[in-house]
Amino acid sequence: MPVEIDIAKVARLARLALSEEDLDRYREQCEVVLEHAARVQALPTDGVAGTSHPLPRTNAFREDRITECLDTEEVLAQAPDRDGDFFSVPKILDEQ
Repeated sequence: MPVEIDIAKVARLARLALSEEDLDRYREQCEVVLEHAARVQALPTDGVAGTSHPLPRTNAFREDRITECLDTEEVLAQAPDRDGDFFSVPKILDEQ
């Protein structure tokens, strides 16, 4: 069941400047996709419930746990240079 599409009109509506070679290639590609969609649409689906996923899914919840963070003083002790409770790094941008 061939599906026709005016790819030049679609390109014009999308404001795309396509060569004739591009138009032919995209026309062929779009026709293949639309033919496949038409075949899927023609399948008998009476009595088939709609679904968003082919397999049953459930949420996997976990308990929130607070984990210990690194000790600030221990981390800053390893820094090459520090300014109080902060890392001191070389300036890379000129402030004005």
